[in-house]
Amino acid sequence: MILAALHDIVLAEISNPEPEAPPMADKLLQMGRYFTWGVQLSGVTAITYGGGRFAWEKWNGGSLQSPKMIASAMAGGAVATSAGTIMNAVI
Repeated sequence: MILAALHDIVLAEISNPEPEAPPMADKLLQMGRYFTWGVQLSGVTAITYGGGRFAWEKWNGGSLQSPKMIASAMAGGAVATSAGTIMNAVI
């Protein structure tokens, strides 16, 4: 009986905490936005560079290595885009 009373008293004093943002959450979100911007910029740069190299290889008649670069850049962009979508769904 004493244990039951102590149990009720202890449970009555424990409250349900309300969620709050962690410290520096706004800075982490800003860093995430900068990272997303950097990934997009690097993807556009890689595709542009691959296209220029493709034209150069085509012009000089060399072996074509640039289509692999372009395909890799596009696959990387797809992974980066889907990662953002997955993280938004999780959050």
